[in-house]
Amino acid sequence: MRLTSRIATFALFFTLIAAAPAQQKKRVAVMNFDYATVQSNVAALFGTNQDIGKGIADILVDKLVNDGVYSVIERKQLDKIIAEQNFSNSDRADPGSAAKIARILGVDAIIIGSITQFGRDDKSTAVGGGAASGTLNRFGLGGVKTSKSTAVCTVTARMIDTSTAEILASVQGHGEESRSGAGILGAGGSSSGWGGGALDMKNSNFANTILGTAVNKATTDVAHGLDQKAASLPTAPVQVIKIDGLVADVSPDGTIIVNVGSKDGIKVGDTLAINRKVRDVKDPATGRVIRSVVDAVGLLKITEVDASSAVGKFTGAGPAKVGDTVSNK
Repeated sequence: MRLTSRIATFALFFTLIAAAPAQQKKRVAVMNFDYATVQSNVAALFGTNQDIGKGIADILVDKLVNDGVYSVIERKQLDKIIAEQNFSNSDRADPGSAAKIARILGVDAIIIGSITQFGRDDKSTAVGGGAASGTLNRFGLGGVKTSKSTAVCTVTARMIDTSTAEILASVQGHGEESRSGAGILGAGGSSSGWGGGALDMKNSNFANTILGTAVNKATTDVAHGLDQKAASLPTAPVQVIKIDGLVADVSPDGTIIVNVGSKDGIKVGDTLAINRKVRDVKDPATGRVIRSVVDAVGLLKITEVDASSAVGKFTGAGPAKVGDTVSNK
């Protein structure tokens, strides 16, 4: 009897777990990080300025996607909105500007940040013989000086509320890596070849260097810190944006362009209703239109968005025509 009771208890427990609705992942976007504090170090290391803020943001996106705690917006979509909004490098750490971008993207929060340490922290030590200066005797009479290359990277990330620009969470990541007999960018410390073009910080050639290892440690710290904050983030009320537009172009393959875009609240993945107005119903006393009678034409799944237009794939009885109305499903 006791065994039967235990089995029933476990069965009920697992049934409740299965029945519990999964918590919806919060949608976030990651801005390119600000690196003004360390820009001179970057130019000295690589021979030219490199956008390490973009590089570290790209690494962080991959880590957040792999962790699976957040739903992360595609970087191409973010870059497109940033270009449309004339977003400058000086805005990278500005919560107000970031919140504006986040609202257009339709995400729950946006992650901005800054890089405060990036580069070498080399040390040399004397071993054997106790001599601190003077000519070193290779046979051990004076001691031998050995060098150790150390790379450091410190990153601070802040999660910004979409509607209020309030900082919801702030985390810091620090990475440090030391090796003997090599520079922080490879054997001998040469940066030759790194400054020839845009630096790909996700490339294994960089990731395997001393500096690349330090960057990976710092970014991993940041990702884990943000993951731990997810459960405590406030749940924003669902905001329904009224869409009211028109079909502007219809292609034979079912591709449709509409005259509403990101500034109207449309984002990739949305499904809109396409209707055709049959007639207007007017108030007989005032002549004012009180209702429009429409026929359903079909649905439009949005695949591309810019500020003032959107592109999607049509499904339905159709066919859709230029001038048909577009609205929330």
